[in-house]
Amino acid sequence: MNLNFLKLAFILGIVGSIYSFDQEYLSKYRHHTVYQILTESEKDVEFLTVIEKKLGIKFDYWNEANTLNKWTHLMIKSELNSDFEEMMRSLKMSYSVLIEDVGSYIEKQLISNSKINEVGNDFDYGKYHTLDEISKWMNDTQAAFPKLVSIFNVSRSYEGKVINVMKISVPSSLKKPAIWFDGGIHAREWISPATVLYMAHLFLSNYSIDPDVTKILDNFDLYVLPVFNPDGYDYTWKKDRLWRKTRSKTKIPGCYGADPNRNWDEHFCENGASKDPCSDTYCGMSPFSEIEIRGVANFISKNNDSIVSYLNFHSYSQLWMTPWGYTTKKPRDFEIQDNGSAAAVNALSKLYGTKYQHGNIASTIYVASGSSVDWTYDTAKIVYSYAVELRDQGKYGFLLPPDQIIPTGLETFEAMKALAIYILKQLK
Repeated sequence: MNLNFLKLAFILGIVGSIYSFDQEYLSKYRHHTVYQILTESEKDVEFLTVIEKKLGIKFDYWNEANTLNKWTHLMIKSELNSDFEEMMRSLKMSYSVLIEDVGSYIEKQLISNSKINEVGNDFDYGKYHTLDEISKWMNDTQAAFPKLVSIFNVSRSYEGKVINVMKISVPSSLKKPAIWFDGGIHAREWISPATVLYMAHLFLSNYSIDPDVTKILDNFDLYVLPVFNPDGYDYTWKKDRLWRKTRSKTKIPGCYGADPNRNWDEHFCENGASKDPCSDTYCGMSPFSEIEIRGVANFISKNNDSIVSYLNFHSYSQLWMTPWGYTTKKPRDFEIQDNGSAAAVNALSKLYGTKYQHGNIASTIYVASGSSVDWTYDTAKIVYSYAVELRDQGKYGFLLPPDQIIPTGLETFEAMKALAIYILKQLK
């Protein structure tokens, strides 16, 4: 067969797979720019609000405007670049362009993902997967490890999607303590579910091979929830790649969803959360108004006598954090919590040299009330509660290329092992 014909067929195959996406989906963020702004003082943060008002828009913040990490990332339409940059210069604020055209980055991520061809029925962990594919993976994994894996329903989403949890448990006559870890609470953070399900696979496939994994599974049960927010995640594949929230209706037509990590009954809707239904940090109508959160919280409450650690995976920023999120004050257990973070990030960095910071949420990234880890720590009494921001630090942001899934998963797996062994020592 002609070589040029094969090349053309290959290209057309990739293009065809990309353009199975709705054209509106692909064009939504064309000509949008992500800026990195130096925000060293509260005055700098206030200036951003002033610029928003002068431009008559709301910035899409990729990380919260704050002075903690010194850099704020925000997205605007490229047609406003000139006016925005002029105002930045007039206020003597430092800035740079992180992503010139967000739409092109979305296409690049999808093209790279579509090039990854799975062989036979093998599930490729180096690829981003749809909600249906992840659901099938859970069932297939249970079939492959019937003595170790069980699957149960923990809730349903607003749109009626089933939310299943995978339990990994080595048979034992004794009731073991448990570690819960989940991903995809914020829909656009694709690296989070990809990492969570890959780590589940690594735990299962390395039992009786890796001494640390064997020790962990002999002493702990694991609860794994790959996609906490299925409606939102599904929406990022079909309509809006950068959607963050759930998909429930609000009192304002055209504004949907609540921030599922501001909806917990822990200092609900205080600092770091919004009462505006159109905001990405909208806390919801009431604590646990989102059925997804309510179902998981009910399960954790019923099992808090055995669940000793809770991990909530996000992206991006490379941070390993503990309570509190609602205040910069540190809880009574901060030292032993943060020592666990230190063990995790030290192990993580040894694989590829990836550097993570650690500390309590409000002092490390920003103040956020109504968060999962504040509730699991304070109400469910789970001391070892962590919020983790995975790769990267802004070069790709939420659009991390698929070739970083495996490295992210492997290094985070090392962190998980180190943390689990640290917790085991504390329990004994």
